Amino acid sequence: MPNAPAPELKKVLKPLHLWAIAVGLVISGEYFGWNYGWAVAGTVGFLVATLVITVLYITFIFSFTELTTAIPQAGGPFAYSYRALGPLGGVVAGYATLIEFLFAPPAIAFALGSYAHFLHPAVPVLPTALGCYGVFIGINLLGIKESATFSLVVTLLAVGELLLYMGLVAPHFQATNFLSKPLPFGWGGVFAALPFAIWFYLAIEGVAMVAEEVEDPKRTIPKGYIYGLLTLILLALGVMILTGGVTNWERLSSIDYPLPEALGIAFGRNSPWTRIFASIGLFGLVASFHGTIIGYSRQIFALARSGYLPGFLAQVNPRFQTPHWALVGGGIVGCVALLTGTTDQVIVLSVLGAVVMYGISLVSLFVLRRKEPELERPFTAPFYPYFPAVALLLTAVSLGAIVYYNWQLTVLFCAGLAVALGLYRLLGKQPQPAEEPLVEAETH
Repeated sequence: MPNAPAPELKKVLKPLHLWAIAVGLVISGEYFGWNYGWAVAGTVGFLVATLVITVLYITFIFSFTELTTAIPQAGGPFAYSYRALGPLGGVVAGYATLIEFLFAPPAIAFALGSYAHFLHPAVPVLPTALGCYGVFIGINLLGIKESATFSLVVTLLAVGELLLYMGLVAPHFQATNFLSKPLPFGWGGVFAALPFAIWFYLAIEGVAMVAEEVEDPKRTIPKGYIYGLLTLILLALGVMILTGGVTNWERLSSIDYPLPEALGIAFGRNSPWTRIFASIGLFGLVASFHGTIIGYSRQIFALARSGYLPGFLAQVNPRFQTPHWALVGGGIVGCVALLTGTTDQVIVLSVLGAVVMYGISLVSLFVLRRKEPELERPFTAPFYPYFPAVALLLTAVSLGAIVYYNWQLTVLFCAGLAVALGLYRLLGKQPQPAEEPLVEAETH
């Protein structure tokens, strides 16, 4: 049916929903994963890496918001890069974004299983992680408004819990612990730690994936991004610094549950505070796991709708108006990753996809400013061109560090990109982002 309209998604999301999705996508990064940065950089080295990455995200998000509000499509970076750089740019951006959002959920699922195992040692890690996929794909199938409401509840609980955690461990903070072996691997460790610092903020840009489902993208998207980023900066720095002063940080640098372990050291493993925190700590992981499932499903949906992936992946459930096959297909890939990867490797692979996507998105911003000066931009990047230029420079530095310290994973990433480009050439198609009515500017 060549004249059939392109599948559409419901526009129901409000500012609070977007804040919850923005923070919820990321907040598991405050619970685990970042501590692997201590293993390669020490506490002070990782603090320096985190401050550099915080500057990257501040400049990137203010620049990225311009693209998201000007082109509010479910494809996000894929749509921006296609418009700026053509089909080849769309392939690279779409692939990189897909890698980011497909491989972040398995890392979070590992942590969910590890937290459950910390609470009840008889609970196996891997089956629990696989079971989480089934449960949360089911929740996402019910509809975006229901999913966003769920995200709001668990995100509020997760933020409250991290604030409680900081209050509990602050009296146990000792500067001598934090400053012990501050740079054990020299300044090279700072570069090696950059991927784990990115994990503090990774996926906040996933708000772009639900842009088509926002009631008023011009006003709502900037609020969601900016308030979400401010929340995450406070939580990331507070949790990382206070945890590093509780005990010998080397004890926490290679586990998937550093926060309950830190509380166990401060109060005793059987303390009510430790048990309660480990129990409700699942909320932060659940919020991010749920949010990244939304992210990967919308990216798969957008790529399939545009002809880059099999068309059935763009089907929308007639009852719930959710991309059901995209949800299931991405879940299968994530479960395979669970069976074959380890947490730190999966994190690095997801971060690699993100950094490539950041770079091509920022290049697209510069190109569109020159190519389409008349494009309506409800939000413009402040201090242009300096903000996006700083973001692009720090993105390039981060990419170089990831490639240098993780060349095997980089080869794997590039092999997948080569396959994607080969399929694009083989098919000989010129797919493009679908034009949706909701892309048109609203008048108020």
